[in-house]
Amino acid sequence: MNPIRAFIALDLPAIIQESIDKQTARLRQTLGDDVVRWVPPHNMHLTLKFLGNVPDSHLGFLKQMLTQTANVHSQFDLQIGGLGSFPSSKRPRVIWVGVHAPAGFASLQKAIEDGAHRLGYEKEARAFSPHLTLGRIRQGIDPKEAQKIGNALTTIQLGKIGTARVDSVHLYQSDLNSEGSIYTKLFSISLR
Repeated sequence: MNPIRAFIALDLPAIIQESIDKQTARLRQTLGDDVVRWVPPHNMHLTLKFLGNVPDSHLGFLKQMLTQTANVHSQFDLQIGGLGSFPSSKRPRVIWVGVHAPAGFASLQKAIEDGAHRLGYEKEARAFSPHLTLGRIRQGIDPKEAQKIGNALTTIQLGKIGTARVDSVHLYQSDLNSEGSIYTKLFSISLR
């Protein structure tokens, strides 16, 4: 069987997804769809580890690793709010909504990163920076468009959106098509 493109993530409650959609409407309207490929609200999640191509035979190992990890990590709350961009506002590639998390969250993410590495998945070279991807900047934008994005991110402020309770971790399959990504939840593991 063909490998699947997969990632490990935390879900957001629908009410938080809807709130993000409402509170970022002005930003999306200002920047439009020509320059930014916006993430649909129902696809918003907090990625803990992108795995890439996963053979079917690895799914059981991943489930076992996530179960062991979840059994030693407690549920927690995330604070959602603020806007920014990677790598910077002068050279934006990704527009994000901020996530403020307790220390337990960092411990969970590190345990998943380490567990995936033990299973043969490449370790992420960059430091983990929790965020919710709001949109991806299209390739080849000119400096004027980049400046417009930077100005919009500076001008349009986004305060606290809300609190999201995290009680489980999920393995998702990601299928790409011309309209964007389709995410299918393969399994979920409850946190302690």
